[in-house]
Amino acid sequence: MDRLAAFNPAVRSLGESVDRAKLVEKHGCESLWTIQLPNARDASLVLAAYAGATQRVKLGTGVLPIYTRHPTAMVQMAATLDELSGGRFILGIGVSHKVTVEGMWGMRLESPVDAMREYLTIVRTTLRDGACAFEGRFFTARWTYSAPRRPDMPIFISALNPRMLELAGELADGVVLYMCAPAYIRERVVPAIRAGREKVGKSMEGFEIVAAVDASLTSDRNAAHDVYRKTVERYASLPYYRKVMDASEFKDELASGQVSEAMIDELAAIGDRRQIREVLRRYRESGVTLPAIGPFGGHDGAAGFEATLEAAAAD
Repeated sequence: MDRLAAFNPAVRSLGESVDRAKLVEKHGCESLWTIQLPNARDASLVLAAYAGATQRVKLGTGVLPIYTRHPTAMVQMAATLDELSGGRFILGIGVSHKVTVEGMWGMRLESPVDAMREYLTIVRTTLRDGACAFEGRFFTARWTYSAPRRPDMPIFISALNPRMLELAGELADGVVLYMCAPAYIRERVVPAIRAGREKVGKSMEGFEIVAAVDASLTSDRNAAHDVYRKTVERYASLPYYRKVMDASEFKDELASGQVSEAMIDELAAIGDRRQIREVLRRYRESGVTLPAIGPFGGHDGAAGFEATLEAAAAD
């Protein structure tokens, strides 16, 4: 089968979430990702539960916000979870959004690319060398880490706009994308990453572009669209995502208060098995190396998590 990953955030019951993690591994996905919502369970502990219930599938955070954990604490968590999972962990980090960082946490979200550069430097250096002495404008670390660590643990960042994408190409091993249409990935994401890679004398080989693709195997596309339209509207209210959507030629319809069926079908895989596979094909052709399906339901026609996963994973 083509390379495929899956997103499995913790749902109502942690036990049900763990059962879903087992299904992701059963259906041959190579990695399993979870997100960190500001009002939900700790994503790293959720992945620890997944690690105990699986043997093969890689485990990634997509993503953890950098402002809630000092980079030294992030290293401690990541190295411990990697050890716990037998070297299967992928550390995904991001800056989050102003409404969360400033409105909820009372912190300042300033110069996010520069802040991420400092954060990555501390985490990468510590994992590689077991120590770091770095003084920055946003983050400082003077410490050693003496427990087991994997020097080449993959580090991905959430990146949407050119400067952060270029930084990812320069310093990270991959990016985690969401709400990015295939055309945006092809025309904006890949060139920016390539520019960052070229800056440090690297090719695109080995760099992972993970795109989260919400999906629903359903007998009622209209009902699924109604459910998913609310998700698009919510993310369109966040400035980072809105910039991406506007640059993806969705500006006029969003300005008019509409989320069209065509827009939804650019972003999500909704319908029968053929339609789901077709959307994943478009993402792969845009430059995505690893589409990560996020099954959703919430309407009467939805076939469910496993059926959607199976449809996406079918040869």
